Amino acid sequence: MDKKLLHGAHTALITPMKDGSVSYTDLERLVNAQLSSGISGLVPCGTTGESPTLSEEEHLQVIKNTVEIVDGKIPVIAGTGANSTQEALELTQKADQAGADAFLLVAPYYNKPSQEGLIAHFSALAESTEKPIILYSIPSRCGIEISTNTIARLYEKYPNVCALKEAGGRSSKVSESVGSLDSNFVVLSGDDGLTLPFMACGAKGVISVASNIIPNEVSQLVELAIKDNYKQAREIHAKNYSFFCDIFMEPNPVPIKTLLQLKGIIQSAEARLPLTPPTASNFELLKEIAHNLELKI
Repeated sequence: MDKKLLHGAHTALITPMKDGSVSYTDLERLVNAQLSSGISGLVPCGTTGESPTLSEEEHLQVIKNTVEIVDGKIPVIAGTGANSTQEALELTQKADQAGADAFLLVAPYYNKPSQEGLIAHFSALAESTEKPIILYSIPSRCGIEISTNTIARLYEKYPNVCALKEAGGRSSKVSESVGSLDSNFVVLSGDDGLTLPFMACGAKGVISVASNIIPNEVSQLVELAIKDNYKQAREIHAKNYSFFCDIFMEPNPVPIKTLLQLKGIIQSAEARLPLTPPTASNFELLKEIAHNLELKI
């Protein structure tokens, strides 16, 4: 896979649910809407896809269904990370067999390994596939950061460890990563509100929550920034910045699922416990946001 296919706007897909089970009908509708929007790629079973609460069977079925619906039109980057190396290995190998084009591997959460532990963990995964691996650093959820030195050591030994989803909230980390690694290494924003500043520091796109429902806007912002047209990119950023913040008024993906249901894109906004529906006051805010949201999907 050409690493340039990792450039652009990739949607961190929600996992639609109804009556306690994955709604594969809604998943198909959502994926087809994304394909029609011109999005660069899809990321099933990441944090936004509620991967920690999916069974292994559900996890792999969501990936398989996404791969089948996409049918090679755009890359499918499967979220196959876990805080157990053995579990991550099994998910990655099975998703590889199912036809995923690349893998998003989050830093192990809760058990807080050292940087040497991260190198051992990601080395085992890199040796299990030849396909591209995107490391996912999100300290607020994992309690640890994947350091630039760790990334560089992995990239030097394993060329398929060729990208980073940076969700630590610091433009300096993006600058550090871009400056320390060669131009083939791809940094992607992990936060919609920071996509523009991260791209100004050298990131090549975003893995986006917002693009579940406004894929055209997110794609345009990224495309303009890639072309160094920051004037127009800033206009799109400014227009949508409040929205980028509002979709985190409740734990992700509760708000984005609620908006998708309110706009009729999915049947149910159900999330799996321990996530719960929005509070009454936040639901009213989301209804107002949905009313004002102009969709092009």
